[in-house]
Amino acid sequence: MYLETILVLKSRQDTVRAIDIAEDMGFSKPSVSRALSILREEKYISVDGKGFISLTRKGSQVAKKIYERHVVLSDMLIALGVDKKTALEDACRVEHVISDRSFAAIKKRMAEYKKG
Repeated sequence: MYLETILVLKSRQDTVRAIDIAEDMGFSKPSVSRALSILREEKYISVDGKGFISLTRKGSQVAKKIYERHVVLSDMLIALGVDKKTALEDACRVEHVISDRSFAAIKKRMAEYKKG
């Protein structure tokens, strides 16, 4: 969720800091700091001397994959008649556990659906 949040925030603003992530996600600053520390250790993000956060190539790949899942799954749920708020919340949960194979099938079906 953190990588996806960084990706989305970066698309909306020039810089991303821990406080931006905390505010966007509704988490405490200490919780965010701990998670960012782990992501930095695992080389998903880098943090410069001013506290600005960037996704590494590895982090960007994961974030884009998760974000694509979020968009496709929420679109699918909305198309099925689920209200937007519930669809977004459910997509956020499902995007992390769905298999690549199942997601590929849903993505293919949604592309066909959108074509008409």
